[in-house]
This record gives sequence, structure tokens and C-alpha cells, in this order.
Amino acid sequence: MAQGRAVLARALGLERNVAVLGASLFLLGLGEELWQAYLPKYLLSLGASGLVVGLFASCKDLLDGLYQYPGGWAGDRLGRRGALALFTALATAGYLVYALAQHWAWMFLGLLLVMAWKAGAFPTTFTVIGEALPPGRRAIAFSVQSVLVRLPRVIGAPLGGLLIAGLGLVAGVRVACLVTVGIGLVVLAIQRWSDRDGAPVSRAPCDAGHATLPPALRRLLIADCLVRIGEGIGAAFIVLYVTGPLGRSVLTFGALYALQQSVAIASYLPGGKLAGRMGSGPLVALTFVFFALFPLGVRFADSSLALIGAFVVGGLREIGEPARKSLIVDSADAERRGRTVGLYYTIRNLVVVPAGVLGGVLWQISPRLPLEVAFAVGMLGMLVFLFTQRGRSRHEWVTGESA
Repeated sequence: MAQGRAVLARALGLERNVAVLGASLFLLGLGEELWQAYLPKYLLSLGASGLVVGLFASCKDLLDGLYQYPGGWAGDRLGRRGALALFTALATAGYLVYALAQHWAWMFLGLLLVMAWKAGAFPTTFTVIGEALPPGRRAIAFSVQSVLVRLPRVIGAPLGGLLIAGLGLVAGVRVACLVTVGIGLVVLAIQRWSDRDGAPVSRAPCDAGHATLPPALRRLLIADCLVRIGEGIGAAFIVLYVTGPLGRSVLTFGALYALQQSVAIASYLPGGKLAGRMGSGPLVALTFVFFALFPLGVRFADSSLALIGAFVVGGLREIGEPARKSLIVDSADAERRGRTVGLYYTIRNLVVVPAGVLGGVLWQISPRLPLEVAFAVGMLGMLVFLFTQRGRSRHEWVTGESA
């Protein structure tokens, strides 16, 4: 039995450090998904306007960018486990601020702390997998990690909807945040226990050199920025549009959100196999198409069936993510992997910062506009990606390498 578990763990890329990382991602994700999808409505209940909701989304994007490179540096400098424990502790404090907030302004302080895990720890996850596994096994590890990140969304969002339905929006979100504080403490205990086994703590050389992006990552980054700008314009307003103009309940939205994440989970392993046959390029392009179509599908959802179809499309956005992440890791220098990943996501996420505010301005004009503009910008990103791939051989299309 034990040997069978070991074989399965090896097949799924679950080495010890990767397993501890996976447990952290799953448990914290489970706590966050109890309330994360409902934060825009929570902000409105605390007195925020639609514009403030957009500003909150933009601040999230700003911190998502600003924390990336320091997060990669901390992983290279402090060791992977030490960095993860630091980011977990900061995020747990942020969950407590969310739970105790009496005015929307306090939510920005909580966001500053919560994003330490959401963004600061992100480059470290790439580095853990990059160090623990050879290139041929990284894609499956990213697929498993992606499942562990998305599975809580299937479970947490409906449970959060039930809490809100039973306790009311404000009380339900606050209780959910307090539950997440408890989960954060459990995760810290797991990380602490994993340090007591005497295993060496990996620290990459942290010289004065700067990380740079190879040509393959630069090409991907340009298109990725446009696609994520489109996503950022509409993301915070999906829940408001579904529960507002479309007249659906919060509980219904929770079920739709769970459906979206279920489709995403189901797509990861097939997506990895398709990447092996088609190459990563076509799969990334298909992913970008789904990113653009999701908000448009919600915008024109004139029936329950159409709305379900839109959220299925939203789930398919993730089909090319493991291949894309594996490409980033494979392209980065091993000694600066955390910083290279951090640099990539710093640039991408900082460029996306104004998108939430733009979405808020468009929402004030018409609730439909953020979703329509999100589609247009997303499709532009997909076209730019295809343009940058013109004239490349199949080998380059598959691996992302330059000729």
C-alpha cells in the first residue's frame, strides 16, 4: 500500500517539498474561496461605490505586480519553506482584518497583507517545482498544483454562498474570513512541522545579477498582458452583473462559479496531453480565446442555459495554463528562477493595474460596457499572440525556443 502511494506520488510529481506546497495551496485556497467571489458585494455593503470596487480590483492587481519580484527574491534568499511561512503569516493577519472591517477603507489594509500569499509566494511555487522535478515531469506537477488550487473553488464558493444565505452578506463573509484565519494557523503548523524533519532548506545563490526574460517569454508576455487587461476590466463585475442586471441570487452565482472551476479542473490533464500533441502555442492561443469569450458570454446570457454555457467557457480558460507555466520554468535560469518568474509576473500584473478602475468607470456608464470591452481587449491579445508566432517552425511553436 505504502509503495503504491509512493509510486502514485512520484507519477504526479508530488515530491516532499511539492507536497507541502500543495497542501498549503489547497488549504489556504479553501479558506479564501469561502468569501473571495463575494468581496465586491461585501465592499458595497461596507459603503463602497462601484468606482471603489474597481479601485480595489486595481489595487489587487498593483500588489499582485509589486509583490512578485520581491517574492521571488525572498524565495531565493530565505529558502522556499521560510518564504512560504512568512507569506502565510502575513496573509492570515489580512484575513483577520477582512473579518473585523467596519468600513470599506479597512479592506485595503487587509488586501495589502492577503496579497503577500496570493502574489509574494507565487514565484516560490514555480521554484519549488523547478528544483524538485526534471523538465519532463514539471507539466504534470503544474497540472496537479492547478487542480489543488481550483478544487477549493468548487467547494468553497457554494459553502460561502450558503453562509451568506443563512447569516446575511456581511455576517456570512466575516464568519468565512474567521474560518480562514484558523486554516492559516493550521497551514503554518504544517509548514513548521515539515521543517523539523531535518531536511535541508534550499537556497539559491542570491548574487547581485538581475533576472532577464528570454525571447520566448517576451513574446508570450506581450500577448499575456493584453489578455489579462481584458480580464481585469470585467473580472470584478461578473458577480455584480449576474446578481444585478441578470437578476440571479448569490447562491446561484456560487453554483455557477463552482461549475466554472469544475470545468477548469477537468481540463488540466487533457490540456497537458493536447499540449504534447499540438504544441504549447496552439493551446495558449485557444486559452486566450476563451479568456475573451467568457465576459461576452455573460453579457449576452439571456437564459439560464446560456449563462451556464458562459461559465463553462470561463472554466476552459485554464486549459493551457500548466503548459504555459512549465514553459516559463524551463526558459528561466535555474539560479535565478524565482526572480525570473517574479520579473515576468511583475511586468504583467503592473500593466494590468488600471484595468479594474477602467472597468469601474465603464460600469458607472453601463453595466454591460465592462464585459464588452473585456472581450475586445482579450481578442486583441489573442491576435497579437498569433502575429508574434508567424513564421516559426513546429519545434519553436511547441517549445517556445528561438531559431
